Amino acid sequence: MPRELLKIAPVIPVLRLDDVDTAVPVAEALVAGGLPVIEITLRTPEALACITAMRKAVPQAIIGAGTVLDATQFTAAVEAGAQFVVSPGFSIWLVDSSRRHRVPLLPGAVTPTEIMAALDAGLDTLKFFPAAQSGGAPMLGALAAPLPHVAFCPTGGISLANAADYLSLPNVLCVGMSSLISSDKIAGRDWAGIQASAQKAAALRR
Repeated sequence: MPRELLKIAPVIPVLRLDDVDTAVPVAEALVAGGLPVIEITLRTPEALACITAMRKAVPQAIIGAGTVLDATQFTAAVEAGAQFVVSPGFSIWLVDSSRRHRVPLLPGAVTPTEIMAALDAGLDTLKFFPAAQSGGAPMLGALAAPLPHVAFCPTGGISLANAADYLSLPNVLCVGMSSLISSDKIAGRDWAGIQASAQKAAALRR
């Protein structure tokens, strides 16, 4: 995963979308608020269509597919237009798919053993998930000493209230945040509210 991509903004919004009609205005609001890197989780039947719609209508956005679990999903995400792929865990099959499609992969890893397995596969930029339940910022801080060359995007249980704890760590490039944009705001088509939330997140310091 190119670190430059994860340095674009301090927060990557992690979205669960089930209505293609809302996909484009959500992406437009996030980009306008300063968060152009967006992850769409493959947890709904409409997720792939949402990725395609965003890619076509909002070229300023960098759209990734999340919760990708196998090579079949990886291929489907790429065909839908995903520019990067995120997985909750590490799998050599996903690494192979990333290389075959030439699309960056951000796999999840928590323990030193998982991180070392990713390093053996040539990956030194990882997702720390689920962050809060796996020791949070103190755990990531502890990992920085023996593994200083590994960088993370922690995700899971992160909000505007605690994001700074993670972003202050030397081995954290950005955070993934599923709590940033509520389903109520999307359902209510509160595009101004979504942009305002994005602006607050974009103002966080790394």
